[in-house]
Amino acid sequence: MLKTLKNAWGIEELRKKILFTLFIILVYRLGNAVPVPYVNTTMLESYFNTVNNTILGLWNTMSGGSFSMATIFALSIQPYINASIIIQLLTIAIPALERLQKEGGEEGRKKIASITRYTTVGIGLIMGFAYYMLIKNGVNGQSMLTSDGVGVWPAIVIIMTFMAGSALIMWMGEQVTEFGVGNGISIILFASIIARFPSSIGTMITNVSNGSLAWWALALVILGALAIIVLIVIVNDAERRIPVQYSKRVVGRKLYGGQSTHLPMKVNMSGVLPVIFAQSIASLPITVWTFIGIPTKEESPVAYAIYNAIDTKSIIYMVVYFIMIIGFSYFYSSIQFNPVEIANNLKKQGGFIPGFRPGKPTVDFIRKVLNKITLFGAIYLGIVAICPLIVGKIVGNDHLAIGGTSVIIVVGVALETVKALESQMLMRQYKGFLE
Repeated sequence: MLKTLKNAWGIEELRKKILFTLFIILVYRLGNAVPVPYVNTTMLESYFNTVNNTILGLWNTMSGGSFSMATIFALSIQPYINASIIIQLLTIAIPALERLQKEGGEEGRKKIASITRYTTVGIGLIMGFAYYMLIKNGVNGQSMLTSDGVGVWPAIVIIMTFMAGSALIMWMGEQVTEFGVGNGISIILFASIIARFPSSIGTMITNVSNGSLAWWALALVILGALAIIVLIVIVNDAERRIPVQYSKRVVGRKLYGGQSTHLPMKVNMSGVLPVIFAQSIASLPITVWTFIGIPTKEESPVAYAIYNAIDTKSIIYMVVYFIMIIGFSYFYSSIQFNPVEIANNLKKQGGFIPGFRPGKPTVDFIRKVLNKITLFGAIYLGIVAICPLIVGKIVGNDHLAIGGTSVIIVVGVALETVKALESQMLMRQYKGFLE
């Protein structure tokens, strides 16, 4: 392993890519430590401690904690992710965008990327304004702005800083993709989540030392994390291979075709998006209730009971969360994998699935297989997402509410980056990074 790393570092081009990626991560982490002006960060951090299990807590995790400190990179890559999803959905709904993506070639992809960038800036502006209003209104009407932060000019500075930060992160991600190692946006998201791990581990160790957390609870968390990592590694590359046979055809005096191949279908085709969306929607009621004000048992026993029933630690929330993950998994699988299109492409290329005639029988078979593996992938995502909630409920640690999402992203990005390094080294006839 060390020898392989040494060989990888010895490749000048690859060494430059690694150093460039590390440089971008360093710039990103430095930006996460620079707060925007006119914001009382102390009050803001204390407020975020009370909304850890809401949508705001999820965004804070995705930003590496910078969202709770109102730094220049507070919005992180959320505007870009939202813009990408919106454009992806619009590509299906709008025929012009669909033609541009499928038939436009390299020029079409560049136009789609340009539209995504402009959409990112627009979403960054909207999210920046929403974040400013949250800071301005504060808790119970108490503003979290400094004394000189009242007025139009401070508002413009804060909103434009948030928007510019999100646009800069998007640009840095694109630079890493082009000149660095792996997918730039994924690398930045990876760095954001990893940055919170040391503080989380330190907090748990402190809790064990002062007696607020039992040692067996810490051991359970560690074992659970290792089990989830192993499961993610196994399922991440798992795929269902449908055999495909190409018919022989004679062109002139040459014989073409006749070879056998397969159609790969990934078990977890939709990635982590179903988990993120399911968590956002499932935690929306508790988020709204947090803004309104958390009820007490003395003030309203009924409201208090309802609040506890839909809390992120409740059984009802876990069930709804699990069902939503399955639903979104099927939704994204249907978007990313079209059986009709696959069957038509096979027919055009002279390919067929043994035992099934081209056309509708092939479509029905592919759709049947897709539904089966999507169900397995959805259950897998649900287990990974729910297990930290269950463990957190057992050990009494609320901070594990979004642990499953974080682990899926971290492990997935790590595997993708290792594959990128592997491919770079194989191109130069070195032994693989995984060997």
